[in-house]
Amino acid sequence: MPFRNAAATLPECLDSLAAQTFDRFEVLAIDDGSTDASAVLVRKFAAVDCRVRLVQPGRVGLVAALNLGVEMAAGPLIARMDADDVMLPTRLAAQAAYLAEHPDIDLVATQVDLFPPEEIAAGYREYVRWQNACLTPDQIAGNIYVESPLAHPSVMIRKAVLQRVGGYRHGDFPEDYELWLRMHAAGCRMAKVPQVLLRWRESAARTSRVDPRYDRAAFDRLRASYLARARWLRAAVAVGRPIIVWGAGRKTRQRVQLLFDQGVQAAAWIDINPRKIGKVIAGLPVHPPEWLEAAALEATRPFVLSYVTNHGARDLIEGQLTAWGYRLGEDYLAVG
Repeated sequence: MPFRNAAATLPECLDSLAAQTFDRFEVLAIDDGSTDASAVLVRKFAAVDCRVRLVQPGRVGLVAALNLGVEMAAGPLIARMDADDVMLPTRLAAQAAYLAEHPDIDLVATQVDLFPPEEIAAGYREYVRWQNACLTPDQIAGNIYVESPLAHPSVMIRKAVLQRVGGYRHGDFPEDYELWLRMHAAGCRMAKVPQVLLRWRESAARTSRVDPRYDRAAFDRLRASYLARARWLRAAVAVGRPIIVWGAGRKTRQRVQLLFDQGVQAAAWIDINPRKIGKVIAGLPVHPPEWLEAAALEATRPFVLSYVTNHGARDLIEGQLTAWGYRLGEDYLAVG
């Protein structure tokens, strides 16, 4: 649990840790150069609960603090936590039990509940609704190029797996989403306990709101770099299946260009705009969605990348593709 200047939220967070029904854990509270009373608060908790350990490496940054915690952890399971969030009492017990019962799963997260309500914008509420619906390994794998399907502070991961894939990486990208994409590329299986076991705090000062590593452009670049190497996409190209992009609008083309820059070549666009259908845009013909129904019957069925980001439209597109016989992962992927 790295923290920096979190004195306002640490007591509630630490109280939630102390209230866990699973008691065989240690808390590595890593002070990333706080200048407020955060370290004093953690030290007071540590004085009455020997499971809490204050680590003070100085101002090292989030990624270095995370990797230090992984290195120092004595147990085989790493549970992430942020100093402004709150665990429900059965969180650690539920996740440890899940991993014990599912040795093929490398990481398990939980559903989350946003708070406080006055800080929650409609778009973020919709994102969490979508994320909470990604539960099974297949659902998480099939949606991993849309957005991050896991709330980082809700995750529990096998330490050996985390070390095997190289831990957290620093760069101009969100460190958690990059790790999920790298684990997915390595064949790791991720799942989610179908229970809300973490209260996820929203605030205007949250790192993901103010750090450029978490802006839209950073997500787009990161997604494109991993999507270009995705095993599903490589398998489709290897057998000569055409790559079809759903969405031919200007903003979509800008995002798709990041994928084209990685060497991926598309054969056509799909769009519902009658003014675009039948035209050639950026060198590719534009077809109506119904074109995919007939194409599904061809020997080399197209592989579809749906770049439509509206959640309602994305659901409709996935429903239509499924009705035409396209299978998530094997025949199409949704891309954020």
